[in-house]
Amino acid sequence: MKGILGRKVGMTRVYKDGKAIPVTVIKAGPCVVVQKKTEEKDGYTAIQVGFEEMKEHRVNKPKLGVFKKAGVKPMRVLKEFKVEDVDAYEIGQVIDVTVFEEGEKVDVTGWSKGRGYTGVIKRWNFGGGRKTHGSKFHRALGSSGNHTEPAKVFKGKKMFGHYGNERVTVLNSEVVKIDKENNLLAVKGGVPGARGGLLIIREAIKK
Repeated sequence: MKGILGRKVGMTRVYKDGKAIPVTVIKAGPCVVVQKKTEEKDGYTAIQVGFEEMKEHRVNKPKLGVFKKAGVKPMRVLKEFKVEDVDAYEIGQVIDVTVFEEGEKVDVTGWSKGRGYTGVIKRWNFGGGRKTHGSKFHRALGSSGNHTEPAKVFKGKKMFGHYGNERVTVLNSEVVKIDKENNLLAVKGGVPGARGGLLIIREAIKK
């Protein structure tokens, strides 16, 4: 499965065939192959790629050893992509936006915006209570327990709590435009996360 790492730049529009298409611009790659995982040694086949160079003194010693063994510069982000044939890749090989083509379908994974500790109305779209006639029930959760039997709150009950900052994948996004010189991908529609957030772009698994 081919893939690449990138950062979300923002949204704009692209005109194609007389239509305005909303797109998300992604600064994708270049990524470098750091390690190869094999069936014999690791039990699966994959490649580990690095993204965004960083200064050597900012990397801990175990990671620095991995980079020195591969003969590549230290990278900020390391991710694995499962592949069928690891022999098709070489250590130190550069992967850029040309791995994809315009019109191709991709899956984009990111981390949604963190919204902190929120109530049930913001988190789960609860209706809340009336605002007038002396009512003192406005934005609260309401009843959440049960009677003597089973005398507990069931797991999965929609309650207040931490909202956002979750891994989210958007399936079957279309690659509208590729800018090889600036390492930019324009993907139709929105993708998870805030501007500058890390994204994983892979070929679609449900084409």
